[in-house]
Amino acid sequence: MSLAIYRKYRPKSLSDLLGQEIIVEVLRNAAKSDKLAHAYLFYGPRGSGKTTTARLIAKIANCQRRQTDEKFKTLGEPCNECQFCQEIDEGRALDVIEIDAASNRGIDEIRNLKEGIKYSPTSFKYKVYIIDECHQLTKEAFNALLKTLEEPPAHAIFILATTEYEKMPATIISRTQRFHFKRLPLLKIVEKLKSIANAEKIKADDEALELIAASAEGSLRDAESLLEQIASLEEEKISLDEVEKIIGRVGFLKTAGLAELLLKNNLEGSLNSLSAINEGGYNLVQFNKDLIHYFRRVLSLKFSPALETEFKKELTETELNSLKKHSQIINSPADEQKIINLIKSLIRAYTEMKYSPFPIVPLEVAIIENLKS
Repeated sequence: MSLAIYRKYRPKSLSDLLGQEIIVEVLRNAAKSDKLAHAYLFYGPRGSGKTTTARLIAKIANCQRRQTDEKFKTLGEPCNECQFCQEIDEGRALDVIEIDAASNRGIDEIRNLKEGIKYSPTSFKYKVYIIDECHQLTKEAFNALLKTLEEPPAHAIFILATTEYEKMPATIISRTQRFHFKRLPLLKIVEKLKSIANAEKIKADDEALELIAASAEGSLRDAESLLEQIASLEEEKISLDEVEKIIGRVGFLKTAGLAELLLKNNLEGSLNSLSAINEGGYNLVQFNKDLIHYFRRVLSLKFSPALETEFKKELTETELNSLKKHSQIINSPADEQKIINLIKSLIRAYTEMKYSPFPIVPLEVAIIENLKS
């Protein structure tokens, strides 16, 4: 069985980690000066690199070359060549213990951890415990973990990872170094997908890769998995139309097209465009969400052109030019109020669509209400 793309192209060093520059800098400096903490808490959205970074810390802490080569140690990176680094990469390191708190959330599992942590590592310098989705631990399990986090053995490093920081007890949080992992910018995900496509000899249109990246909503892992799924169709080239059909999400061009019709008060054209999208079997709830975000950006650019710098991080040049063109259509206070009312109607329709057996109806009504006069 071939290795999944997201595992095959998982970062092997801190410098490979995308979109988390501040975290990389802090951890690299800690590694250079041998000041890795005994407990970390990584939190942020799925697929942003939390578990990958935890494994990188495990490699840095135990890398044999770092322990013998002072010059190499100043790089603050693992060598990825020694036996210990390779064992961690291959998931067979006995002293790197990964616990899925979603299925091992009780006090018994934490008691077993506390018993096991007393013993020295079998071959590594440090035992590294990675507890994923740690917010799912029970109250009793958290209480059992408290003392161990406060006074861990010298040979132990704890790394807690969670997507729901607000569910973590303050007593646990205060005993760790905390790092917030950001959602990855769309352009960085697209760049990575292009690199993988070249390496895997997958032919794909830029627009197709952009839609895959947008669908992942900041999760590189989701984007890589989706690319692999679509590439398995063995088509000559991955096109935008194919990606739209597979994931049921409308691409940027169709979203911008309907937005332009709405901005120009073209009611008939807007309804025809929406009908065609509905007939295509696309996810209308997601489409409305994309439309809301589109108008949000159009309105924001109108009132604050300086936001273009921020939007460049998450949009392609073509997409940004489309937004700028549409923001220039808004020329009067009446136009501004019209877009504000439209966004409010679309948000109300979005709420209704999620529970309606006829999701097109709330969206059609919102469009008609705002364009009929």
